[in-house]
Amino acid sequence: MPQSFMDDALAEARAAQAAAEVPVGCVIVRAGAVIVRTGNRTLRDRDPTAHAEVLAIRQAAAMLGTERLTDCDLYVTLEPCAMCTAAISFARIRRLYYGAADPKGGAVENGVRFFASPTCHHRPEVYGGIGESEAGALLKEFFKARR
Repeated sequence: MPQSFMDDALAEARAAQAAAEVPVGCVIVRAGAVIVRTGNRTLRDRDPTAHAEVLAIRQAAAMLGTERLTDCDLYVTLEPCAMCTAAISFARIRRLYYGAADPKGGAVENGVRFFASPTCHHRPEVYGGIGESEAGALLKEFFKARR
């Protein structure tokens, strides 16, 4: 089941790429069904916080009428950055599944390792490397074309 939800996130990443955004896609799952799907929109929205994870959390919270997404799982194609890991923690996401590791900007297994910080109030279960090769290939292809 996790791979099929990551496939949905990868589809969102491809849509973001088609819109000239960094190809990161995210879905939020509740009770075995995708309730929100989105991709990066920093350029379109002219908003540096419009990462796929933040947008998905905002939409899910509005849809469910609560800031606590305790029964939700988040699938994202790239290891979340510090901003996104904080949002995941504050939203009380139950499980985080991510695709490609991000040694430069990630904050789960790399960088600040936000969830390991003693000041982190909530730590989701974390599963990395889901759909990693396809997610990584999308990102490499995107940045190679930019150089």
